[in-house]
Amino acid sequence: MIPKDPVMLLSYINTQLRDFYPSLDALAEGLGVDKSEVEEKLRSIDYTYDAAQNRFV
Repeated sequence: MIPKDPVMLLSYINTQLRDFYPSLDALAEGLGVDKSEVEEKLRSIDYTYDAAQNRFV
């Protein structure tokens, strides 16, 4: 289960992307989460996915 709090989610997702997944698509598939829901929740705290850096910035 992934964190529900957006700030905790940001930390968790960026760590997972850094350590285990080459892309947001791979993370969503690997963790069984909805990519658009993750993006929407993190957008609510002004973070967007940067594919070149493979992290939310």
